[in-house]
Amino acid sequence: MIDAAELDQVQADSAREIAACSELAELESLRISLLGKKGRLTVLMKGLKDVEPDKRKEVGAQLNAAKVGVEGKLAEKLQELQSEALNKRLASEAIDVTLPVRSPILNTGPGSLHPLTRVQEDLERIFETLGFSVVDGPELEQEYYNFDALNIPDSHPARDMQDTIWTKEGTLLRTQTSAIQVRALERLKPPLRIVAPGRCFRYERMDATHEHTFYQMEGMMVDRCVTVGNLIYFMKTLLREIFGSEQKIRLRPGYFPFVEPGFELDIWFQGRWLELLPCGLVHPKVLEYGGIDPKEWQGFAFGLGLSRLVMSRYQIDDIRHLQGCDLRFLQQFS
Repeated sequence: MIDAAELDQVQADSAREIAACSELAELESLRISLLGKKGRLTVLMKGLKDVEPDKRKEVGAQLNAAKVGVEGKLAEKLQELQSEALNKRLASEAIDVTLPVRSPILNTGPGSLHPLTRVQEDLERIFETLGFSVVDGPELEQEYYNFDALNIPDSHPARDMQDTIWTKEGTLLRTQTSAIQVRALERLKPPLRIVAPGRCFRYERMDATHEHTFYQMEGMMVDRCVTVGNLIYFMKTLLREIFGSEQKIRLRPGYFPFVEPGFELDIWFQGRWLELLPCGLVHPKVLEYGGIDPKEWQGFAFGLGLSRLVMSRYQIDDIRHLQGCDLRFLQQFS
């Protein structure tokens, strides 16, 4: 016969013992002593068969409620102890991320600016002293700004000169920072002087001087009575500031739909001419796309090959190093 007082005592004792547990192993041992095959509560439940039939339903409900209560308290305590154990482990394994890195293999010391970042910041400072503002534009660009507004319609053969990376939605990864030209003209009113450094993308075969991802710096000046002489002056000033002396350059005719006339400016590098930047006077159509009257305003524009300029400045013989993760290369610029 099941004694109600005994059942109450088992519940009271189990609640006190569960609350006193401080280790997971201790709690598991207590669970077995209460609910195992020979556990105190299990023994009481086995005695249900000896209860008088008319009282069996009532006593069974009391036993079941007691079992559910004990199981609930065990589950709560288990969660509590598991959380405490996790917090202790995390505290013991904590890493102070503010401490300096000590690596017998790398021994790199503090980080430094990437050569691309160094040259870009230098260029920005140079152009700012010449009255230029630094602007930006999206890398995921609309076809209109990357082609149409640069006087490159669908049927124009110039589109075949650039292997464009398109998205399924019809946008593209900009092939040139020239895409920022009309955006700047729409937002700013002449006279204006802007430079726009940024990353560009083309689906190209990679070699020592070509990459699918590279950096350019677009520049544009719009004012009254702008000539090729203004363009040459600014380019020579730029290169002199970058290299610290006059550089051997050449200007040869080049075709670009967004300038007229257009030129290629090359720099003498490691015993050969290296194409550095296309440039020219802004095409009247581009000014019109930007809402500017070409009869009143003229301008020049250039697309500086920032990656190739870095190669020239630091005597880097392979453009692929700039996008790589070889620490032996990067450590040279610490």
